[in-house]
Amino acid sequence: MSTSWFTNYPKNVAYEVDLSRYSSLLDLFHQTNKKYQHQIAYSNFGAEISFEQLDSLSRDFAAFLQKKLHIKKGDRVALMCPNTLCFPVAMWGIIRVGAVQVNVNPMYTARELEHQLNDAQVDTIILFSPSTKVLADIIDTATIKNVITINLDDLVNKGLPCQPVDERLANTIEFTNALTLGKDLSLTEPELNQSDLLFLQYTGGTTGLSKGAMLSHGNLIANILQYQEFAKTHIHYGEEVVITAIPMYHIFALMANTLAYYYFGAKNVLVTNPRDMPSFVELWKTTPATMFTGVNTLFNGLLHTPGFEQVDFSSLKLCIGGGAAVQQAVADKWQQVTGIRLQEGYGLSETAPILALNFGNSDNTDYIAGIGVPIPSTDISIRDDDGNIVAQGQAGELCAKGPQVMPGYWNNIEATNECMTADGYFKTGDVAMLDDKGFFHIVDRKKDMIIVSGFNVYPNEIEAQVAKMTGILESACIGVNDEKTGEAVKLFVVKENQNLTEQQIIDFCRQGLTAYKVPKHVIFIDEIPKSSVGKLLRRELR
Repeated sequence: MSTSWFTNYPKNVAYEVDLSRYSSLLDLFHQTNKKYQHQIAYSNFGAEISFEQLDSLSRDFAAFLQKKLHIKKGDRVALMCPNTLCFPVAMWGIIRVGAVQVNVNPMYTARELEHQLNDAQVDTIILFSPSTKVLADIIDTATIKNVITINLDDLVNKGLPCQPVDERLANTIEFTNALTLGKDLSLTEPELNQSDLLFLQYTGGTTGLSKGAMLSHGNLIANILQYQEFAKTHIHYGEEVVITAIPMYHIFALMANTLAYYYFGAKNVLVTNPRDMPSFVELWKTTPATMFTGVNTLFNGLLHTPGFEQVDFSSLKLCIGGGAAVQQAVADKWQQVTGIRLQEGYGLSETAPILALNFGNSDNTDYIAGIGVPIPSTDISIRDDDGNIVAQGQAGELCAKGPQVMPGYWNNIEATNECMTADGYFKTGDVAMLDDKGFFHIVDRKKDMIIVSGFNVYPNEIEAQVAKMTGILESACIGVNDEKTGEAVKLFVVKENQNLTEQQIIDFCRQGLTAYKVPKHVIFIDEIPKSSVGKLLRRELR
């Protein structure tokens, strides 16, 4: 393993972590519940459940799955739910019977849902009642036998309205009824070890059908302990208050918020609909948050929501951005408004997810933007298309090795072989470079790269430049065919200042970008298409 970046490690952080502490995530769960049993674990719409209550409720749900639905170790169970109190209860119930949780986006179309359920060979799904229409559309061609439905008011009991279950679905059972039935049933927890599968985390499918990254108990234990070691000076056990706005079915929030901060004894305040920014800001005003995770678009949206600057941020100690690059203009404004620097992280579904974090250099002086350094027990190498390691300062594909890297894709040996190097490194598909100070930087996704007259152009760089212009809310760019240059840059812009013109934006780009990078086309649109976690969907713009 290379050591060039270790000089940038936070003080007292070990280079390696001991992964033998827990035999499985279930082992970690039971030890955590003993330690923090009387403290609040999760809050949603003002309702709260303690660690002890979560232990009891998840036991009842696991008993229902095991004794009524006969789910056993290794079976796949889909969970299609936004951030509600039911998510962690269902998740730990699935884990306690040794099943493999298939995380599903509640906003999926029928085509996406059908592929994922059939690919994972799922016969039991737990889903949010507004999503039942999509399930009903494909129920005749899916493998589903058991349907458990979640309402917005479940475990909240405040009379919150929710769309009814689609009437085309027969023999569904409500989540709360499953809990009631499970109370009177026994539960036999299976023997689990670190090599047992825990989650099937489906990738976005930007190059076709999505693939299921197989994540083991060991992968998630490793990433929890790696993050714990790297962020040790920022963690106060049993005292953290975390706002979880990123969906918990997304690997970033699933590992960091839902699992790691649970392990740290934190109170987790769940935001069910982060797109309702005014309500989100009002919630924050009454929440003394100590830690917040987000993506660039979420940070940007909050900064543009009236009232956000009035939040009391005095308790806030740590903010981490991931999922996509954090733009410098957004990071600067975030620090100006909150007083807290946005720390950047990097990872993928296939790596459970964190590979690198940027908490600045060891003496916390000059902050260098970028993804920082590999976390403990992780090695990163930058390689060319032939698999050769490139010189420091040169761009190439980021390849990574560590205990958090998946064993492979579900039922897809060909894709697994394609993404691994001969010496066992995972090929991320991201273009990166290691600078002379020992910090890594993502240049862009390989497949998003635009080639103008033979020169490589990376959309992230252009979007970061445009983000500095006043009167612009957000932007995204793609490459389009061009007779003269092969490809040209096409920029889509959402503007706040309605008087802005295409030429003004082009002129602004010329101030900070070399000529071949300057957008040739500028299109004004009302909204940039995004994934549920806030990633720009350039493929939809194409």
